[in-house]
Amino acid sequence: MKENWLGVIKIFADGGYAGKLIQKVKDLFSVELEIVKRDQLHTFKILPKRWIVERTFSWIDTNRRNSKNYERLNQTSIAMIHLSAIRIMLKRF
Repeated sequence: MKENWLGVIKIFADGGYAGKLIQKVKDLFSVELEIVKRDQLHTFKILPKRWIVERTFSWIDTNRRNSKNYERLNQTSIAMIHLSAIRIMLKRF
């Protein structure tokens, strides 16, 4: 299980995941987990790194097959995401 996480250096998570999860992730996967917290005033503020994740999800969801989870096997879903990422990268060149 740990070999699947070898390329991951840091994980960004929402403030709701703070607590024991940080140490658990560090122990199990040897990966740093950074909690991105909101301010307490509930004012609109762009959270660091969140826009990267949201933008990537929207790019991947432009493919119809990724908009819903139609696949029976998890490996097929992963393959579809990889194909979407390849398509995105090829469009840039």
